[in-house]
Amino acid sequence: MLRSALIGLVLLVAPAASAQETEPRFAWPVACTLGQDCFIQNYVDAVPGPRFGNFRCDRLGYSGDNGTDIRLRDLAAMRKGVDILAAADGTVVGIRDGEPDISIKERGVDAVKGKEAGNGVTIDHGGGWHTRYAHMRQGSVQVKPGDTVKTGQKLGQVGLSGNTEFPHVEFSVFRGETFIDPFTALPIGSGCEKTGNPLWAADVPYIPTALLIAGFAAGPADWETARRGDYADIKGGRNAPLVLWAESFGVRGGDIQIVTIIGPDGKPVHRDRTVLAESKNLWSAFSGRRAPPEGWKPGTYTGRYQLERNSTLVIDTERTVEMP
Repeated sequence: MLRSALIGLVLLVAPAASAQETEPRFAWPVACTLGQDCFIQNYVDAVPGPRFGNFRCDRLGYSGDNGTDIRLRDLAAMRKGVDILAAADGTVVGIRDGEPDISIKERGVDAVKGKEAGNGVTIDHGGGWHTRYAHMRQGSVQVKPGDTVKTGQKLGQVGLSGNTEFPHVEFSVFRGETFIDPFTALPIGSGCEKTGNPLWAADVPYIPTALLIAGFAAGPADWETARRGDYADIKGGRNAPLVLWAESFGVRGGDIQIVTIIGPDGKPVHRDRTVLAESKNLWSAFSGRRAPPEGWKPGTYTGRYQLERNSTLVIDTERTVEMP
């Protein structure tokens, strides 16, 4: 999530790399598997003007977005450490480090003024082509201006620095002062109806909708707690509410959300079916019920979260919690 000027991470300038006349090809810039432990939350804005549309004419992203946001599921994943990798050979021309990993909701926009990109690295690939890796983890930057890097070399780690609300790296490609969509090799705002040849070295699948995190809570979910991973080891309470929560991206108006909780005897203790009224890039939901007067029976409770679109399940996941 970034609108800052191009100069934001070109803090120290090293000699330019040799000219590269052909379009570069970029390796996947994060040590993660797309669709399993990382996801693309936002894409480059392909539509000129205030209306947003990415290269698929889909709404994953925001107006004016000039980078690809590759996010982790939650802060717990970030704390384990996920490496950011050089997408192609080149020369480091700018870095920043030292910005804290704090959500912009907590820190405030004034605190990141002029440093919206947070910690990061900019690499010159020759021929005017550059890549920028923004919102990196504090203290993780491994390179300095003037360093020559090779494809796949570690640059640092995914973080939460700068103007962002979730752990990710914003991967931006630009030539000269023009931002380029790596999925089409076309300049930002070229139009979502146009197609081009991707700059990726290997196929990068488009995932329009997916589950990020899910679990149980003993009451309405606190989303900051959930995103920190603090619900991971939660235990059931015999007389506490039993609530299944889930956070997803790319839900669409008309999708059907189904939450089911099954008791240790195999019988449902809760079921909720909701038709979503509108599309959301990020969707947080929870559903459950209070404990019965006699308390919950001991055993394993299984929660199932499903999202159905046009009679097809696009999300289907289960979580369990033990009741003493």
